[in-house]
Amino acid sequence: MQQIVNFIIKNKNFLLFFFLFSISILFTIQSHSYHKSKFINSANFLTGGIYNSVNNISVYLNLKSQNQLLVEENNRLRSLVLNSGIEIDSTYIDSTSFNNIYNVYNANIIKNNYSLTDNILTINKGNNDSIKQDFGVISSKGIIGIIDRTSNNYATVISILNTTSKISAQLKKTNHFGTLIWNAKSPEFVQLIDIPKIAPVKTGDTIITSGRSSIFPKGIPVGVISNFQLDTSENYYEINIQLFNDMTNLEHTYIIKNKNAKEINKLQKEN
Repeated sequence: MQQIVNFIIKNKNFLLFFFLFSISILFTIQSHSYHKSKFINSANFLTGGIYNSVNNISVYLNLKSQNQLLVEENNRLRSLVLNSGIEIDSTYIDSTSFNNIYNVYNANIIKNNYSLTDNILTINKGNNDSIKQDFGVISSKGIIGIIDRTSNNYATVISILNTTSKISAQLKKTNHFGTLIWNAKSPEFVQLIDIPKIAPVKTGDTIITSGRSSIFPKGIPVGVISNFQLDTSENYYEINIQLFNDMTNLEHTYIIKNKNAKEINKLQKEN
């Protein structure tokens, strides 16, 4: 306390000058509209800069929660699109048109294999999240695989980069369909077989799921035709498909449940 008193006594002239100067500035601002507006603008600029910096820090710290909100919103919108009649760009999953029979769940891939012959992925959703065997797995760009096994909180996915994977797919421009397989040579390409040679196959054409199973709806993007040739019988094409998905760089996924799958499978087994 004594040090404060000594400081005031020692600097009394300066402090008196500063006090009187501040009062004069205040009177000047109050009595002149021009000076007042300049002061307000300067104050707004200063406080605005501070608020903007604080907001940027807050936004950065909240990125994780905001990303989660965006994923949930995308999931809701994707479910609406899957169950509507909307057709958009063929390179995105929103290019589908379906009846109101699908539920969509979001999940993250926590383990991704792509260098083996029979690649399996692991996601962070399972039985507790209503995820079951034979649900389809996609990303925002296209097909990823099919749910194989589930535990309470996790599930494994048979990747399309798996030599045991067989998925019905077709040319987008026509209804000619075949079977999507993988020859284990490259994670960028899968193969479409059993397309009849009368089909108008062209390099660059889009391949989509055919909807001829209870797993994937019709219209899920797969990739584009890179090259093709006739098989040994010369009756069917063997087509090399460049995937829309980068299978070596996956994180967010969407799980598709066909609510009528049991009924469809039961009927097919009876025939």
